[in-house]
Amino acid sequence: MRNVINSLFILFFFLVSNNMIRGQIDPSKIQFVRQGVKRFIFSEDQSIPLAQLNPKEIIGMASMHPHKYYSGETSQIAILEDHLIVRDTGDSELKIWFGGFNPFATYMMDLTETSGEGQFGFEFSDSQGKDRFIISISFKENQLLDANIKVVKHGKDVVEKSIVTKLPFDAVLPCKTILQMLGSGLNLSFQTSGMPISIGQEDFSSFIDLREKKYLHSLQANLFLHLNKSSVKIHYIESALTTGLGQADIRAITYKDGTPLLDQGRLWYTISIRGRALPHHIQGVFSLNPSVFDLRLEGIIVFDRDDGILRNEISSHLFYDPENELWQGLTTGFTAFTNPDEKKQILAIESKKDPRFGFSIMKARPTGIVGDIEDSHILFDEEKGKWRLLTCENHNGYKAVILESDTWDRGYTRIAGPVEENSTGTSIQKIGDQRFCFSGSSAREIFIYSYPGLNKMGTLKMDLPPWDSSAGTRVWPNVVMLPDGYPAQYVALMMDRYNYPEQRGPHWSYGALYLYFGYLVD
Repeated sequence: MRNVINSLFILFFFLVSNNMIRGQIDPSKIQFVRQGVKRFIFSEDQSIPLAQLNPKEIIGMASMHPHKYYSGETSQIAILEDHLIVRDTGDSELKIWFGGFNPFATYMMDLTETSGEGQFGFEFSDSQGKDRFIISISFKENQLLDANIKVVKHGKDVVEKSIVTKLPFDAVLPCKTILQMLGSGLNLSFQTSGMPISIGQEDFSSFIDLREKKYLHSLQANLFLHLNKSSVKIHYIESALTTGLGQADIRAITYKDGTPLLDQGRLWYTISIRGRALPHHIQGVFSLNPSVFDLRLEGIIVFDRDDGILRNEISSHLFYDPENELWQGLTTGFTAFTNPDEKKQILAIESKKDPRFGFSIMKARPTGIVGDIEDSHILFDEEKGKWRLLTCENHNGYKAVILESDTWDRGYTRIAGPVEENSTGTSIQKIGDQRFCFSGSSAREIFIYSYPGLNKMGTLKMDLPPWDSSAGTRVWPNVVMLPDGYPAQYVALMMDRYNYPEQRGPHWSYGALYLYFGYLVD
């Protein structure tokens, strides 16, 4: 009997040991093969519509799109051949309503023709016209001459000036005018053929902060016109949530324990929608069927700290807690850069509503983690009964560290790190049965570290990394393990760091998105 028991014990030990060995996979043995690359540039097929003035669908213009004069009343407004045509034999200034206002939306106008001299653009104003925010473009015949901002608060002029950064000689009609609103700043572009060309930009929070919730509630979006014996012919006007100029800061949305959220057959990611330099980015939510490359914009998220302002923070990690039916996570308070009295910090975010779709507002509050810290990834370690936070902290350059707490939204202390290497886009994922930490870097490598000790274990193998010999390499790795049934057991979604051309001043308007499938090799 004793021999039988010993034999059974040896067999049991062998099976357990074999399973443990099989469950322990070295991530540096995974070969990642690039599948596709895509940069979304105000992509029409990705836009989430908010409002539209579409002449071919208008019956009852006076009701659907009412107008208001500020001066003169000599304009003729007509719908002809699927176009909105406004002519003026005198001198008049007016607005034509087309939708509500959102300070994080993109506003687009497809302009076919102009004659004479005048201005066209977008006006965000209240019904009485006491608060007005106008972005206008001056024209003479079919040539664009200048771009201006004008702000009126409580009926008084606050500012009026040019916002042109570059106006090419070929800035002629027909063209599409694209106004990308970024909370406390804006980008203005025009597009004839090919990619949009940036012609203007402005930071305006010092004289009006359109992130204030009162403006979301009171302002409306209008076509602005100032015509002096001139006319305009417009194909359509629309507002939408868009992909912007580039995308970055990619992080998989997870469950509380760090397991990737695979819902409706899709992985879900927070990805920043790029415009210019910080703080002019927006937190986007995208989804992906991990068997193909069909990345899709699903919505944007802004954050409410109960101070009357909606903040466009980015570098967020969302997780879903099914026990409490809550969406929670962390974001980085980059909008502190708009106010010299604020400090950059990590914010805890929470929502009962599913924030993945459309336009969402999550509650945000301080965690007590204040300073030059960003790119946080959070999970609950059930084995230890602790919350663990992998993040990048500035120690003569950003370096990965792990913090720990009994409570998800406060009370963190460091338990590991900083690592020796420059770090960015840190994340924790299971490979096999074991958690590992991944980090991009400036060292032209993606590093793999142990969890939670942050001991360097190797680098990620890629056949075509998302950089060349001249490009920045501080990318976000986003390695995710998939269940059986997919063409690859591992996927990684990364970005590059190529800025959008022709912008002026500091800007981080990268990048394109790269999909990799990972295969375990000997």
